[in-house]
Amino acid sequence: MMENAVYSVISPEGCAGILWRDGTKAPAAAEALKITAGDLLKLGAIDAVVKEPAGGAQKNHKAACTAVRKAVVAALKELTKLPVDALVEKRYAKLRAMGNFYA
Repeated sequence: MMENAVYSVISPEGCAGILWRDGTKAPAAAEALKITAGDLLKLGAIDAVVKEPAGGAQKNHKAACTAVRKAVVAALKELTKLPVDALVEKRYAKLRAMGNFYA
């Protein structure tokens, strides 16, 4: 995931509107949703955070694409070292663990 990207099934404003009937509480909703690349990495929902060029990916598309390409190639290089059965099991375990949180 690009470092400045966010991923969510609902906008923070929409979430705040549903939970508190107050769209101005969007910052609190965004924090609760854990939608940033750093949050999602800590939660195990993504495998890596790809550093963006200065000013963000929108400022330098070529550099952003190069960074994504390098990250994907590196990940694929590691994944191809695993036997297919182990790869499938690892992916299955990761997906099954999502949503399980213990305090």
